[in-house]
Amino acid sequence: MPNFAPPDSGSCLAFDFGETRIGAAQGDGRIRIAHPIATITGSNNEEKFARIAALIQQWQPENLIVGLPTHIDGSEHALTQLARKFGHRLNGRFRLPVYWVDERLSSVYAEELLRESGIRGRKQKPMLDQVAAQAILQSFFDHGAVAFFDRQGDADADNSDNPKAA
Repeated sequence: MPNFAPPDSGSCLAFDFGETRIGAAQGDGRIRIAHPIATITGSNNEEKFARIAALIQQWQPENLIVGLPTHIDGSEHALTQLARKFGHRLNGRFRLPVYWVDERLSSVYAEELLRESGIRGRKQKPMLDQVAAQAILQSFFDHGAVAFFDRQGDADADNSDNPKAA
């Protein structure tokens, strides 16, 4: 169950992390509506982080949100740890707080949204990750986050003693 409430204002960027592609979405804490903005690819991490830096420059977010992939029963797997590492790298490079959101079924939801829009099969691939990021950000706005990290504050927090907790 999410413990960390979303901010009441400020721009947010969300990421659906994948080893090949990273979906990105943007939204504002005041209006709480997420929008897909980009699918980030690159031949190496530096290229991907350069694309992320450009998005951060463009959107000037106050918070970053990363989808935390788990098995359907909530247990973690290899990609869970990679997503956590990605979030820590975002915090280290851009000095912005990172919230982790349970992303179970976000890709299934994204596929259904695209299908309902008439986008099917291979045509979904370039948009799927950014629509999944949109679902992650909308979930954050609607339900909060499962964890919070800000190197300038405490390490991973998961209790209500943290001022960011709901």
